[in-house]
Amino acid sequence: MASVEIVDETVLRVPRDVVVAFIADRSRWATWWPGAEVTVVADLGAEGMRWTLAGTIVGASEVRVTVLDGGIMVRYQLRADPVVPGTRRVARRLPASPHGRRELESLRLRHAMAWKRSVWSLREDSGADERARA
Repeated sequence: MASVEIVDETVLRVPRDVVVAFIADRSRWATWWPGAEVTVVADLGAEGMRWTLAGTIVGASEVRVTVLDGGIMVRYQLRADPVVPGTRRVARRLPASPHGRRELESLRLRHAMAWKRSVWSLREDSGADERARA
């Protein structure tokens, strides 16, 4: 089991093609996974994408796109571990100490917030919520 597991579901009133282009935009990936080498494992087209990660963390991530009545649900998953210092692919287990728990929570929070800020910016940049209300 990965030591960092994040699952986030965000519903947006944004056209699906805008969301798909957002996910496929490689320039965003460094924001979502700072310090990680990102490799596409599966390009699911309009349904999302899967990646493997190596670098500061090692693991996998996936974004799924689902059409709902009135919007698009974007489901983000990250399953990863920090790496052994000096390596890019060797997972490191943090000790079950207060320090280890703080380090793990900091890593989880950093990645969760990086994703949330990015997906929220998609909604704000597109202006689609305001158009939907008009």
